[in-house]
Amino acid sequence: MARIRSKNTMPERFFRSALHRCGARFRVNKAGVPGNPDIYFSKKKVAIFVHGCYWHRHKGCKFAYIPKSNEKFWAKKHKANVKRDRTVLKLLRNEGVRVLTVWECTVKRMIKNSDFFDAVLQDAMAFLSSDEQVKIL
Repeated sequence: MARIRSKNTMPERFFRSALHRCGARFRVNKAGVPGNPDIYFSKKKVAIFVHGCYWHRHKGCKFAYIPKSNEKFWAKKHKANVKRDRTVLKLLRNEGVRVLTVWECTVKRMIKNSDFFDAVLQDAMAFLSSDEQVKIL
């Protein structure tokens, strides 16, 4: 677990690269914004989080398992992560920041399937120019 990064993970880099190729310009790991979003659009006040399914407990995802050893520790840790995510979402919405959450399994599927890649990227770009407050991909 020590080798797992908290910033610049493969799903984050992949999604940032795809957005950049579409002409989007943004800040990475913006400090001063609640939750230090992975991707932040200052002018549009849009925060994008690329969440790992395991760490942020993506419901119904095969990657969101609980390890067999030390189950109490991991259950407590994961519960705290989910609670923190909810708190950050509330803080951002109170500041008028729109939030897009992209799950790790979505990015993995984007890598394997070009049609799905195009659809997700189109949804993300549409969110940037819409008035939606929260979206999950």
